[in-house]
Amino acid sequence: MCYSLSLQSSIDFHNRSSIKKIHGDRAILTSNLKFPVLAKRDRRRRLLLCRGRGVGSLRFCGDTAVDLCGLPRHRLRVDCSDARRTPQDTAASEQPSFSEFITSERVKVVAMLALALALCNADRVVMSVAIVPLSLSRGWSKSFSGIVQSSFLWGYLISPIAGGTLVDRYGGKVIMAWGVALWSLATFLTPWAADTSLWALLAARAMVGVAEGVALPCMNNMVARWFPPTERSRAVGIAMAGFQLGNVVGLMLSPILMSQGGIYGPFVIFGLSGFLWMLVWLSATSSTPDRHPQITKFELEYIMHKQQTSTKENKRNTTGVIPPFRRLLSKMPTWAVIVGNAMHSWGFFVLLSWMPIYFNSVYHVNLKQAAWFSAVPWSMMAFTGYIAGFWSDLLIRRGTSITLTRKIMQSIGFIGPGIALIGLTTAKRPLIASAWLSLAVGLKSFSHLGFLINLQEIAPEYSGVLHGMCLTAGTFAAIVGTVGAGFFVELLGSFQGFILLTAILYLLSALFYNIYSTGERVNFDATG
Repeated sequence: MCYSLSLQSSIDFHNRSSIKKIHGDRAILTSNLKFPVLAKRDRRRRLLLCRGRGVGSLRFCGDTAVDLCGLPRHRLRVDCSDARRTPQDTAASEQPSFSEFITSERVKVVAMLALALALCNADRVVMSVAIVPLSLSRGWSKSFSGIVQSSFLWGYLISPIAGGTLVDRYGGKVIMAWGVALWSLATFLTPWAADTSLWALLAARAMVGVAEGVALPCMNNMVARWFPPTERSRAVGIAMAGFQLGNVVGLMLSPILMSQGGIYGPFVIFGLSGFLWMLVWLSATSSTPDRHPQITKFELEYIMHKQQTSTKENKRNTTGVIPPFRRLLSKMPTWAVIVGNAMHSWGFFVLLSWMPIYFNSVYHVNLKQAAWFSAVPWSMMAFTGYIAGFWSDLLIRRGTSITLTRKIMQSIGFIGPGIALIGLTTAKRPLIASAWLSLAVGLKSFSHLGFLINLQEIAPEYSGVLHGMCLTAGTFAAIVGTVGAGFFVELLGSFQGFILLTAILYLLSALFYNIYSTGERVNFDATG
């Protein structure tokens, strides 16, 4: 192993190696060593670098030779002539330090994605709150209220596959910007559409769905481009934490904004926020790290080195060929993530759409209380999502196979909610119901580190379009669940039966995923 060092440069040791300077019989522990330029080029000094704790860098100002001691009996000679630390050096060490990771350009990108997903869900959930006064003032039944709320999903059904294909071809930056602009405009116009006619309201909500269909494919695509495999779980955890915080913000702020500005309040505020986000996004991000104007050379080389198949994937992604839908659907791992996404969407949209109505009608609390009881579970999901991402990365770094890690995360994310929803049917008070829902929704976030990130692993070159296919299947399931819940409640006179049905579907979906999923890249060029 040989490091090349040039004049006045440094080597960073991410495991905080200690440096011992040997001078005569004295050993001096120091955090920084600096050597003056030597008078004669043939003179050399020696250092012993021992693995331990305490130091971050070593600076050279002259021609110096060092020995790296990984083990007491195994010294590695290093001739110092070129100063840059290479990506191979970092790859051989542990992950970058927390300070390096948190200040990197890739974290800034995922933070912007998290904000976009927060706006995405806030614009969705505002109708879940507004539907209560709208249905009362217009005399809508629960089944008809379900149809109104499903109008978003009819639009959402259209765009994911097309959006995923566009993302794979043109990159996430432009497609995400267009998506946010369109759904923000439709959200802004929704209250005026409601005053115009029912059809105008349905069209506005459908347009929100069409535009938001590109959000998750963009996130998945950009995470695959910007983050090496050992950091993707954390990246998805951060992005999806923003996704769930959007539910919390939307549910908590909507009643307050409606009390100040009527039904117009939340739609106007959330719509304008999207345009502000878009201005920052266009000026501060890029679809891939190699196009980012402010990324450091070291971070770029680190990302590219870690992504062993990045060159091959990027070439395939920019060819613009028609995705092999038939071959994608011929593999059972594809169906594992499709079924996982379908069940996730069923549970997500049913809870998102009906939770305020559930608390209002079953426990007879007012609109503001119903919104707050509904917001608590989503705040739990945002918190557990990051924990799940950290734990998933930790398992992989410690040697657990990617396949087993994904199955563990998916099992927690589906079996846990199934059991919690069964417990929900026994709740007699709104506080207890909110606790059961918090457990269900909180554990549900673990599935993001199962089926969701699994898309990037089985088909990295088709992650956008595959995500679009999954979202389309999930939207069908969400429409059936959202509309079906209204008819189910009217037929049986309570929510209990539908909650039990959802719990059973969670358990069956967990079983299917564990049988057919894999964390390995799937060869879609082969048949069978």
